[in-house]
Amino acid sequence: MHITLQKSKIAKQSSIKITGSKSESNRLLLLQALYPELKLENVSNSDDSNLMTNALSSQSDVVDIHHAGTAMRFLTAYFSIQEGRQVTLTGSKRMKERPIKILVEALQHLGADISYIENEGFPPIKIKGQKLTKHKVSLKANVSSQYISALLLIASKLENGLELTLEGEITSVPYIKMTLSLLDELGIENSFIGNIISVKPITNNQQLTTLNQQLTVESDWSSASYYFSIVAISEVGTEITLSSYKENSLQGDSDLVNIYKHFGVTSTFKAHSITLKKESEGLTHFEYNLVNAPDIAQTIAVTCFALGISCDLIGLHTLKIKETDRLVALKTEIEKLGGNVEITDKSLHLSASNSIKEFVSIATYHDHRMAMAFAPLALKTPIVIEDAMVVSKSYPTFWDDLESIGFQITK
Repeated sequence: MHITLQKSKIAKQSSIKITGSKSESNRLLLLQALYPELKLENVSNSDDSNLMTNALSSQSDVVDIHHAGTAMRFLTAYFSIQEGRQVTLTGSKRMKERPIKILVEALQHLGADISYIENEGFPPIKIKGQKLTKHKVSLKANVSSQYISALLLIASKLENGLELTLEGEITSVPYIKMTLSLLDELGIENSFIGNIISVKPITNNQQLTTLNQQLTVESDWSSASYYFSIVAISEVGTEITLSSYKENSLQGDSDLVNIYKHFGVTSTFKAHSITLKKESEGLTHFEYNLVNAPDIAQTIAVTCFALGISCDLIGLHTLKIKETDRLVALKTEIEKLGGNVEITDKSLHLSASNSIKEFVSIATYHDHRMAMAFAPLALKTPIVIEDAMVVSKSYPTFWDDLESIGFQITK
């Protein structure tokens, strides 16, 4: 379904409640499968988290996770330790193009029985679950933090725990620290010293006496990014309050608070909410290294384009293996709107531009973040979003929430 966003003006003050973080939810859902006594509140209602929930409860010997990359990585590790179970893990056409070899090789080194069904290094894969007794493995750390988190999430269930040595520059450190912080909350002993992460084992007959039996998932900061963009593009004085958020968040995308100060947006925390306010006009050029928060690159690039300012974003090497090649997609769609973008395999340069074409139809490439990142442009010009319900992957109520604050949407 395509939608048209007419040129819109939002309310001066509004509030939105955003569903739980997909990143936190998917980690905690896997840990809950390993430790059923764990109770969860505010779990994400995203497609990815629903797919994760269904996959973990499925008794089928074929599990299809569609476009859910996090689920593919986490479930590869999970099913590898389900003794006596054999599972084929598959996904969409795009998922079959997304690499899994680094994680599979690490699990095989620990003793896992995993084989490729079609192309070497890519899903679908066949996993024969068994007890893993080896506990030391090395992993290239500059590809995707999800490989690292996948191993850490099952580590306490390995007979001898896990000692993971990271080789090279570590990508997306906040996501690794998120995983370790959640283990801390469950009372699972771990350490991250230098380039070595260790997790102590908890055997099946050992009671998790220190387990925090109920956890509330913080709302999703990646989803909040679109409201930071909306406020930045809006008139001075515009306010949006979002819940539920913590000032000391585990999520790397909480760096939005610092980033959007450059665009004149202040963030005030009160109780479990954050109020964004446009206090002033921002700068004329923006530069930032997004190595710790690559998921907000699209939002920031579109914010800069809407404001007519240039930007240089680096640390984007993981964007090429997401739902689409996000760097190529950004260049293609911004240039349709009249912008000028130069990309490498890890950076993006946007030139300053003072005009935006009307009623341009934005392709979303099966990528939820393309749809949501471009939506705030409706504050400047009418725009069409193709395959608009792709947002359900992470934020199913996105369009309803935009309408509630004043966006004019025709389906």
